[in-house]
Amino acid sequence: MYLMTMLGNLLIILAISSDTHLHTPMYFFLANLSFIDTCFTCTIVPKVLVNIKTRHHTISYTGCLVQMYFFMALTLLDDFLLAVMAYDRYVAICLPLHYNTIMRPQRCLLLVAASWFCSHLLAFSLTLLMTQFSFCASHSIPHFFCDLLPLLKLACSNTHVFQVMMFMEAALSGVIPLTCVLISYAHIIHTILRVPSAEGKHKVFSTCGSHLTVVTLFYGTLFLVYFQPSSSYSADTGIVASVIYTMVTPMLNPFIYSLRNRTMKDALWKLLGWGKCSTLYRVFP
Repeated sequence: MYLMTMLGNLLIILAISSDTHLHTPMYFFLANLSFIDTCFTCTIVPKVLVNIKTRHHTISYTGCLVQMYFFMALTLLDDFLLAVMAYDRYVAICLPLHYNTIMRPQRCLLLVAASWFCSHLLAFSLTLLMTQFSFCASHSIPHFFCDLLPLLKLACSNTHVFQVMMFMEAALSGVIPLTCVLISYAHIIHTILRVPSAEGKHKVFSTCGSHLTVVTLFYGTLFLVYFQPSSSYSADTGIVASVIYTMVTPMLNPFIYSLRNRTMKDALWKLLGWGKCSTLYRVFP
């Protein structure tokens, strides 16, 4: 799964960077999403593989906090970037005549930079609070990485301030971006319904179907784990959901975006040299 995730996302990045036809805002955001998924997987999976190989399931206190910080930062970054991608699809479908003006390169860079800044700022504030806690009793986390809620269960200190801040940040980085996604798709659906032909409706919706699938997978598992009090946290449910959004979703994203997108598939075939092979096959059957 780790190798497939790395290979799939790196191929997406290389295909977009090497094909000038894909140098558009939509594919610029997709390349950023693939890069984030690559970093996200590298934050968690290599340590899991080492633990499985050595059967030495330990991590240092500093290593645990560093892993938690990058995990939170990249998760929040996914939140913001999925909202930005939804906004891009809204402008492309609902305001096509103004698309080049609104989604100019400078604005695209600004949206991505703002997403990086906000996600790292929010992650740093929670990590800084976590360093103030003292831990007692068992130091074994019932999880395969340093996640927020399992660490909170081990804390002897008063975690009320941390939980309030966590829910505030969840509202800021989860509910607000998700609301932007829902509003964007409400306008997109309204526009699609006004298209007279069924073929036209399918063509318009196919441009955002992949993104909608990724959004459903990502937010579904996050809400299952994090939008609940730490007292009602279930380790078994948390681990299953965490496997989905830390391993399964980053692995599936390249397939979702490439298999449902003809332009992306053509760029991948060209990158791998398969387009030339098919041409030679037709010339020399």
